[in-house]
Amino acid sequence: MPRIALLGDRSPHPSHRELDALIPRLAGELGVDAEWVPTDAGADVTAFDGVWLVPGSPYADDAAVLESLRAVRTGGTPFLGTCGGMQYAVVEYVRDVLGRAATHAESDGPADDNAVAALACPLQGERRLVTPVPGSRFASWVPEPFLGMHFCSFAPTPDVVRDLEASGVVVGATAPDAGAEVLEFPGHPFYVTSMFQPHIGASTGDPIHPLIRAFTESLRP
Repeated sequence: MPRIALLGDRSPHPSHRELDALIPRLAGELGVDAEWVPTDAGADVTAFDGVWLVPGSPYADDAAVLESLRAVRTGGTPFLGTCGGMQYAVVEYVRDVLGRAATHAESDGPADDNAVAALACPLQGERRLVTPVPGSRFASWVPEPFLGMHFCSFAPTPDVVRDLEASGVVVGATAPDAGAEVLEFPGHPFYVTSMFQPHIGASTGDPIHPLIRAFTESLRP
C-alpha cells in the first residue's frame, strides 16, 4: 500500500485522537498505510509516498519541519498540510520561494515580518462555514459550502495571502474569521493546505473528507 507520513508530535489532543481513529480507516477504505513520524525523529519523509503535516504547532523541531517542507515541495512528494501544517507551509514558501523573511507569531513572537499571526478570534473547537472558490481544485473535490472544524489560533496574514496569490498560489476556499481556508500551491502534483481539520469526525464514522481522498488518490500514478 502507499505510505503516508503523519508528520507531527502525537499528543492527547482531540485532533490527534481523531487522526488515530482515521489511520485504520485509511487502510481499510482507501488502501493507504499511515504512520506517525515525530518531527524530531530525524526521519527522511521523502521516503514516504506522501506527507501530511498534521496540526500541533509549535512542533518539537520546527527547523526539521521546515526542512521537510522544503524537501517535499521541491521533490514533488504529494503533501497535505492542515492547521499548523498550513501555517508552516506558508512560512517555508515565503522564505524559500518569495525570498524574504517570514516568522510565525506563535513560535517567534509578534513581529513586522510575521507571515502567520494570531487570529482576532481564536477558533478552538469551532465550526465555520467553509466556502469553496469556484474554479479551484478544491471546488472540484468539494463543490458546496460545508461546516469545517477548527482548532487554531493563528493563520497566514491577509497581506501574505495576497502576496501568495500574486505568486500563483490559489485560494481554494474561504471562511468567516479564518480568511483563506485552503491554499493550493503551484508547480507541484499535490501541495494543498487547509485551516479546517478534515479528519475530525473519523472516530464517529463520518465519511472520509474529499480533501483527504484527493490527497490519497495523488499517491498513485
